[in-house]
Amino acid sequence: MLFGKRKRLVSRILLVEDEPLVAFDNETSMRELGYEIVATVDRFMDAAAILDAQDVDLVLTDVSLAGERTGIDVARYAAGKGVPILFVSGTCPADAGAFAIGCLAKPYNERALKNALQAVDRKLGGSNPGKLPPGLIFYAEPEGQG
Repeated sequence: MLFGKRKRLVSRILLVEDEPLVAFDNETSMRELGYEIVATVDRFMDAAAILDAQDVDLVLTDVSLAGERTGIDVARYAAGKGVPILFVSGTCPADAGAFAIGCLAKPYNERALKNALQAVDRKLGGSNPGKLPPGLIFYAEPEGQG
């Protein structure tokens, strides 16, 4: 489609966040941007259950979660199911490239979240993600991928 908008690859998002205010703000912002929030959970077990039962296009997860398991565990589980992961965390894990697309560092505002989601969508679609918003990093793709 010439000069038309490309269909969004990411529309159904699982939000994994243990800070209620951050979860509420992210959920509200993403809904206003036209994303469908499949669920908002704060524990690994709840995230795994959603990933087992629902179609999810992207997981946004903090690294620190309620319970003993972390967002890294969520990311590994989601990656095993072929679901892309974007960390949204105060501390971005440096060695997560094998199971996550990238990380948006906290704190961030609604505009940065919007631009990060758009960049992720373009990257997943094989396009140049363009100028990245402050705080967003993409991990290098593992050898043999991309």
